[in-house]
Amino acid sequence: MDSCFPDTQDKIPSIPVYLTRVGVTGVKKLLKIERDDKRPIVLLPTFDAFVDLPSTQRGIHMSRNPEAISAVLEKSLEGSAVEVESLCAEMVSCLLKKHKYAKRAEVSMKSEFMIMKRSPVTKIKTQEMTKIMADSVGYRDEKGVKIRKMIGAEVVGMTVCPCAQESTKESAKTKLLEFLDEETTQKVLETVSFASHNQRGRGMIMIEVPENQNVRAEEIIRIIEDSMSSPVCELLKRDDENAVVEHAHKNPQFVEDCVRNMVQKIVSEFSYLPDDAMVTVRQVNEESIHRHNAFAEKVATMGELKEEIERMEANGFDTYTRGCR
Repeated sequence: MDSCFPDTQDKIPSIPVYLTRVGVTGVKKLLKIERDDKRPIVLLPTFDAFVDLPSTQRGIHMSRNPEAISAVLEKSLEGSAVEVESLCAEMVSCLLKKHKYAKRAEVSMKSEFMIMKRSPVTKIKTQEMTKIMADSVGYRDEKGVKIRKMIGAEVVGMTVCPCAQESTKESAKTKLLEFLDEETTQKVLETVSFASHNQRGRGMIMIEVPENQNVRAEEIIRIIEDSMSSPVCELLKRDDENAVVEHAHKNPQFVEDCVRNMVQKIVSEFSYLPDDAMVTVRQVNEESIHRHNAFAEKVATMGELKEEIERMEANGFDTYTRGCR
């Protein structure tokens, strides 16, 4: 039996102001992603879902937002393979159908994502937790509905400050020259790893994915890990610890370097994406000798990134120039 309660949301608001986003946050659901070559991946993602609200309507029909999330996830169980950004796009489409007054809808998803790794020396198998994200935004106008979707990941790694390492190296050189000749000192400097302060780095990439094309979160995770001084591992024996520390100190990176490394790898790995696909690359380094954190970000289209990398390569650079500030 239908309810005969008055539809308060459809009334005219006392203050007729247009609202950009209204909806629900923190909707938790269970999701299984099928992979052709691996066991299914089970996630416990959190969804946020919004629509805009015209000035002539007092409120949205709030229950329709979690309904849209549930309906799409239930339907996905009938399929065999799922990409999380495509699920978000379907939810956006569902929201626009349910909210006839909305011109814009948005769904975002975040989830812990477990990957299996082996420690660098002892090859101990270990579970590593990362984060994956997906966003989708839909717009409705007289021509119809246009939906854009993005996939991304956030990964923790390790960075070593190049500037502090250079200072340590110069200090060591001065002391070594007190009892070694120039040639021997140079050999020592080229052989030994020098101390620096370290940071726990958090790299993030979000990439817009057009219809009928896929970008796997696992590929993004690998790019982020490879762009810092060293990946980190939950389980390390003594030989593994030594390998990680040595590798990181032989590969010092500024926060800016990490972002530039990611940009170069994105252009190399995903050159097939259209030029208008948006890309966001971010690195936050949690400093060990400062109370503040270091931050760097690049937001551009794939076309703009390709142009920059092509210009860099045309000028004879194999990688971005690094220097001490």
